Order: sequence, then C-alpha cells, then structure tokens
Amino acid sequence: MADDPLFYVVAGACLVVVVILMTGIGGFAKGGEFNRKHANRLMRWRIVAQFVAVLLLLGFVWLRGRT
Repeated sequence: MADDPLFYVVAGACLVVVVILMTGIGGFAKGGEFNRKHANRLMRWRIVAQFVAVLLLLGFVWLRGRT
C-alpha cells in the first residue's frame, strides 16, 4: 500500500484537513482580530478539504477493492 501514489495523495489530503483544523482551533483559542477575521473562512475551507479527502479515500478504497 505504501508504494501506491494514490495512498500519498489521500494521506496528504488528510494532513491538509488537520492543518486547517488546528489553525482554526488555535485561532479560536487565542481569539482577537485573527479569529474575527478568519474563523469562518477557515472552517469553510476545512469542510471543502474534508469533502475532497473523503472522496479521495473512498476512491482509493474502491480502486484497491477491485484488484
């Protein structure tokens, strides 16, 4: 599985979701101007990134289940 390029794409997409989530949570915990300016945008980006990651994961499982 580790030699499959699609595995790395899925892992990278999941990592992007985690980075966006941690940035949003960190901004929320700190508060202030950054949170007021970027909180909703970060959570919208997280939802989009999470949707893409789930689609990639389902595609990976589907492709590997066929072989």
